[in-house]
Amino acid sequence: MKQLILSLALISIINVQAQQILPEVERAKVVDEILEERFNVLLPKLMDDTDIDMWILISREYNEDPVLRTMLPATWLNARRRTILLFYRNKEKNTIEKLAVARYNIGKSIISAWDKEKEPDQWKRLMQLIEERNPKKIALNFSKDHNIADGLDKTDYDEFMVNLPKKYHSKVISAEQLAVRWIETRTEREMVIFDQLVDITHDIIAEAFSEKVITPGITTTTEVEWWMRQKVTDLGLETWFHPTVDIQRTSEELVSHLYSFSGRPDDMVILPGDLLHCDFGITYLRLNTDCQELAYVLKPEETEAPSFLVNALYDGNRVQDFLTKNMVEGRVGNEILAKSLQEAREAGLQPAIYTHPLGTYGHSAGTTIGMWDSQGGVMKDDGENYPLNPNTVYAIELNATVNIPEWNRDIRIMLEEAGFFGEEGFRYVNGRQTELLLIPRVKAQQGY
Repeated sequence: MKQLILSLALISIINVQAQQILPEVERAKVVDEILEERFNVLLPKLMDDTDIDMWILISREYNEDPVLRTMLPATWLNARRRTILLFYRNKEKNTIEKLAVARYNIGKSIISAWDKEKEPDQWKRLMQLIEERNPKKIALNFSKDHNIADGLDKTDYDEFMVNLPKKYHSKVISAEQLAVRWIETRTEREMVIFDQLVDITHDIIAEAFSEKVITPGITTTTEVEWWMRQKVTDLGLETWFHPTVDIQRTSEELVSHLYSFSGRPDDMVILPGDLLHCDFGITYLRLNTDCQELAYVLKPEETEAPSFLVNALYDGNRVQDFLTKNMVEGRVGNEILAKSLQEAREAGLQPAIYTHPLGTYGHSAGTTIGMWDSQGGVMKDDGENYPLNPNTVYAIELNATVNIPEWNRDIRIMLEEAGFFGEEGFRYVNGRQTELLLIPRVKAQQGY
């Protein structure tokens, strides 16, 4: 009877996941509604904050500027021919024009401003629009420090400058700050969706790290990875990177193995007593998740994880706490990193922090708080000169190295959760892992 109840519960979880995921036509409606709000409410504010009154984005089909890609309506999977967007903000009149120097309207929000029959030359039409508005600044997407804000290719830049009247050349500036703010800033509605997205991510991990998927002594790490990948596809979703699953176990069972970022064994058979770790994320409604969680495979005589692993996870949570309490508006990534590492080390921990912006892209634009191979700070980059802004999301990614005498070795507690930084400070988008997942869970939780 209990097995039947469990089976029904698993079916219920799957059904709930399916109900959370919209069909394509409904997704398109939500994407376009969010875009309209971002264009009409968010963009004017960002242009005022960055003191830019004209922003021009130029892309050709299949070579899209990463910022422009986020502005295309749901039915546009790519730019068409050469697509040019022009945003003009008149702060005094409190208006914003959203124009396309293209043959078509781009969704409901961006209106075509080019009649090719009247003016065959696309560049000349763009210059007419610029001269009619006489902007104070003309912002283009080129940037040394932010790859996502560097989407204007050389050919289009050269063509633009050749056609731009000389009197406007001195007004051309980098749109770096505006582009990054557009990419990193989340609206209230997007955050409601983000919570659902992370919840789905957690559900998939929980199912992957369960007896439904893993049979100790038979199932391999690679098989779990491909199960996760297939699950995403079966749910009608996508992932922005291939999932990874790895194992840490006693030195007697696997001598000198330590998880590394540069490589890991494939096809390891999962055994009782293993500490499993996954790195997994999904893409849905133009948002991305990035999550790392841990599971323990119970030995036949066990009903709970060993206390030394429970305590090790607690150390990982403590590193998270040191980081998130130092996330203060206006601080740059390197300052947050240095303070967090210092405080964690003073508390007796061995931390490593490599937290990145998360949202429209998985490795997104914004404040970088360390990299796994740059624990002294990220130089000549957004970690040094770009401040933490409100209404932004981060993958709180880090680890704590913990010595386990029972295993005669060190292990790494590697964690990653989506966190939101808002006007009232930091919060996790959909909670964080504070207990190890157990395999099998029924044995521990229901007395089997």
